[in-house]
Amino acid sequence: MKLPRRTFLHLAAGAAVLPAASRIATAQSYPSRPVIMIVPASAGGPTDSIGRILAQRMQATLGQNVVIENVSGATGTIGTTRVVRATPDGYTIGLGGWNHYVVNGAVFNLPYHLHDDFAPVSLICAGPQLILSKKDIPANNLQELIAWLKARPEGVTFGTGGVGGPGHVSGVAFEKIVGTKFVYVPHRGSAPATQNLVAGQLDITIDQPSGTISQVRGGLIKAYAVTAKARLASAPDVPTTDEAGLPNFHVSIWHGLWVPKATPRDIIAKLNAAVVDALADATVRSRLADLGQGIFPRDQQTPEAHGAFHKAEIEKWWPIIKAAGIKAE
Repeated sequence: MKLPRRTFLHLAAGAAVLPAASRIATAQSYPSRPVIMIVPASAGGPTDSIGRILAQRMQATLGQNVVIENVSGATGTIGTTRVVRATPDGYTIGLGGWNHYVVNGAVFNLPYHLHDDFAPVSLICAGPQLILSKKDIPANNLQELIAWLKARPEGVTFGTGGVGGPGHVSGVAFEKIVGTKFVYVPHRGSAPATQNLVAGQLDITIDQPSGTISQVRGGLIKAYAVTAKARLASAPDVPTTDEAGLPNFHVSIWHGLWVPKATPRDIIAKLNAAVVDALADATVRSRLADLGQGIFPRDQQTPEAHGAFHKAEIEKWWPIIKAAGIKAE
């Protein structure tokens, strides 16, 4: 039966409105089930530790469980791929670091863009790294470590959380200063690399305090310097690189939260509010400080500030990494 033109247009207009109304209803009821937080790194590593602290507190605001799912491998690209391909409904969110959402775009030929294909939620925290070695190395300070390394121009094993990870990028810069050539040993995340350093199967590494400070405190590995201008409250006995004789060797690893690009703004706003509430919590702030992490100021916790910062970091680091020739094998 042929419908009158006016009736047809009325029905067509109604059909066009329904999806938008449905999206609004979905945003209003969000979240009605647990939220999955994809952490593109192994359990026990720096990013995982930060994610678990954040997720635990976000649950109180969202009224639903935030479940950590560790998706490691390929230096985190498997995890970020899971996020970018997820349904944009707010039930899959991605926590990650500078390495996952900046460096990997210069190291891997990804089928998506690390800025343009994700929607930013909030910046979270940033922290320096520690220059570390297995406990059996005789050096007791950074200058002695550098002398030990220079006496071994080849063959020193350097553990990383993966090709192009923070430790790898820092290691490339460090070896140029030292004038030696490391044998890089990539792992499926920072935690396995730290385990092998504790076991004495690696010589050195450069990693974040959040995944290594407990082993330093326990005397299982040695820490020579923190890559920052100020000492860590969680490791006050470890000198800065400036104090230890390696001036201006400063590296900070930051973390943020993203969702797939088409996620509705109302849902992003709810997730952002949960992050902001979490980062204002005294317990969360204390736990992150214990891991050597500094929380971004409140005005940098908006999606807009996160997006601008992320874009600037890509524009800064991609040329540097590509010039260094760091590529996935």
